[in-house]
Amino acid sequence: MRFIFVHGTGVRRERYEQLTRLVTAKLTDRFPGARVEAPYWGGDHGATLAAGGASIPGVDGVRGAESWGPLDEEAAAWQLLLTDPLCELRVLAQIAAAGDDGLGMPGVRGAGEEVAARLADLTLEPAPTLPPAPPAAPGGGRAAEAAAAGGRVSEVASAGGRVSEVAAAGGRVSEVASASGRVSEAAPAGDRGAEAAGAGGRGAEVAPAGGRASEVASASGRVSEVAAASGCASEAAAAGGHAAEAAPASCHAPDAATAPAAPAPTPAPTPTERTALLRATGLAPHFPGAVQVVAHSAEFTRACAAAHDAVAARELVAVAARAVVAAVLRAAGDDALCTGDERDRLVDLIGDRLGGTGRFPGGRAAAVLGTLALKLTVQPALDHWRPPLTGGTVPALGDILRYQARGRPLRDSLARCIAASDEPPVVIGHSLGGIALVDLYALAAAGTPGEAPPPTPALLLVTVGSQAPFLHELGALTGLPPAADRLPPGFPNWLNIYDRKDLLAYRAEAVFPGDPRVTDHEVRSRQPFPLSHSAYWKLDAVYDRIRTGIEAGAER
Repeated sequence: MRFIFVHGTGVRRERYEQLTRLVTAKLTDRFPGARVEAPYWGGDHGATLAAGGASIPGVDGVRGAESWGPLDEEAAAWQLLLTDPLCELRVLAQIAAAGDDGLGMPGVRGAGEEVAARLADLTLEPAPTLPPAPPAAPGGGRAAEAAAAGGRVSEVASAGGRVSEVAAAGGRVSEVASASGRVSEAAPAGDRGAEAAGAGGRGAEVAPAGGRASEVASASGRVSEVAAASGCASEAAAAGGHAAEAAPASCHAPDAATAPAAPAPTPAPTPTERTALLRATGLAPHFPGAVQVVAHSAEFTRACAAAHDAVAARELVAVAARAVVAAVLRAAGDDALCTGDERDRLVDLIGDRLGGTGRFPGGRAAAVLGTLALKLTVQPALDHWRPPLTGGTVPALGDILRYQARGRPLRDSLARCIAASDEPPVVIGHSLGGIALVDLYALAAAGTPGEAPPPTPALLLVTVGSQAPFLHELGALTGLPPAADRLPPGFPNWLNIYDRKDLLAYRAEAVFPGDPRVTDHEVRSRQPFPLSHSAYWKLDAVYDRIRTGIEAGAER
């Protein structure tokens, strides 16, 4: 029986030879006389760092842990706070409880209780609101300053028009001019226009009997505010042109000197700096909930109970402010758009609101937190190990990325290997090897132009610890159209073996629910990742299941 074993991602020559010997021995034990072919593709088609890793920050000077500075400690401490926003409060409560002498004054509200009360009242100010719009004029019109006949007016609006200062009975105007060119603010009874000339008066601003006017001038040019018999006015002018104050019986016109001034619009409330900053960073929706998380936590309650004096209260304020900011950042997650400077400013503003300051140099809890952060958080280790970690992952991650971009040379190489014999093979692909085989047979079955189809059909396709099903779900598998729930005609029977502890292994049967050719089989190596990704080849259950799959195919 002919087997073709295709190794996975990250395998290079030495590892390839070791793995090939193991797989060959296991297969020949179960299939005496079996021929095992194992094309090595890591050298020609695997990824390398062409510039020696020059793109990796820090590759030219890896710092040791002993050279970490304040900024590294700060980043590590905040990472710990984002993981557990209450961790510093927990430390403070334990330290304070250990040093509590129990001499708090009975019946006297302690300093910690004051901080708790202020935190309970910490809210987000309401959004600014605009002042109310001025009321509309009765009778269907809209005027900035108008009233119906019989009311108080300074500038009149007619019953059916829309004006700012004057509307005639049948028209709309803003200004009417006399023959001498002086501007009035009136309209003749039926006319529309921006400017109209009077019969010969000087600067007259007149409305005929059927209209309403806010300003009418006498022949001598003195302006008053006169209303015709059917209208209303605030001021009327006598025949001699001197200002008079009169109004027909139907109107009530106030004296201009004694008329009350219009009330000034109410200015919109300005949000506090804290609220504005929360909105600008995308944290505002999560702020009330974060405050409640901290205020009602057992850690905060215990820390408040142990804070009796002003110094202890200052430290409590600093720790509580950081806890609130950490809680809101954690709740916001990727929605947060917040720099370190903005984060620190929020801590300061919340600390001020709680009656202290967000910065408390020399704090006991902060010192403990900084030490724990450097030991427990991932960030310092990642900063230290980034160059060797990135370089070390190049064979594994880089092979997958390179295949996704330039996978055809590898598929062509595998197709030539399969075509070297007319005997139908059992093809076995580990990890990326499984991806390449699924693509190869899917493209061949679909008759994709430009692809070299394997001339010999496979007896069984086996993928072990492979990402092919996951890539298909993403629509990133070359050989299959996105969302296809069946394999193309001519695709071989597919046995997919996976271990739940292998983070690079995925199930196929659930992705192709309508295709009986696809079968999943779960094995357990009892190893954590990444050891679980390589442990398959030591498991008898893997080879036993391959035998079962071959026998089932022979019976069909």
